[in-house]
Amino acid sequence: MFNIPTEWAHILKDELSQPYFQQLEQFVTEQYKQTTVYPPKEEIFAALEHTPFDKVRVVILGQDPYHGPNQAHGLSFSVEKNVKIPPSLKNMYKELQDDLNIPQPPHGNLIKWANQGILLLNTVLTVEAGKANSHQNQGWEQFTDAIIQKLAERKEPVIFVLWGAPAQKKEKLIGSNPQHTILKAPHPSPLSAYRGFFGSKPYSRINAILNDNPVDWSIT
Repeated sequence: MFNIPTEWAHILKDELSQPYFQQLEQFVTEQYKQTTVYPPKEEIFAALEHTPFDKVRVVILGQDPYHGPNQAHGLSFSVEKNVKIPPSLKNMYKELQDDLNIPQPPHGNLIKWANQGILLLNTVLTVEAGKANSHQNQGWEQFTDAIIQKLAERKEPVIFVLWGAPAQKKEKLIGSNPQHTILKAPHPSPLSAYRGFFGSKPYSRINAILNDNPVDWSIT
């Protein structure tokens, strides 16, 4: 059932042959048959499809896919165009406006970011409808940890954006390679954004590091 983009499948081939991954694939396949699971199965690996391994410049780490109808489409924080913008993303847009004076976008689809080398990676890639964290501890974390580690081993620099405590636990996977940058802040959720996400200026800081090839953060 899993259809991982070829380049990523090659990079992650050791993971794909491990028993935990085969069990994960079996679990997820059964879940899609038995109940409603998000995102749609053809979009589970959308983050990897839109951002090939050798094009990754930035990683923005999320946790769990959105568990409401028509929201999740395989990119962390992003939702389909015709869906209400979720609170965390709304706060990301507010900070974008404060940071770079970019008007808050009219929708929540972040494919434009993904196509510019921003890997919008959740640590768990599927979820049962209406049940947050329902697919935790089934193997996804091990798989996405391997993605982070493979990127950390790269010679080309990567900016890792870790918002909130769960994301910041992944710092140990990145290590202290001097070519990489780690940007940390509280999560943009309404519960924590006022504790230091607002004012953290992640977008201008990323562009300052990328220097002559900045991200166009505007979304129309």
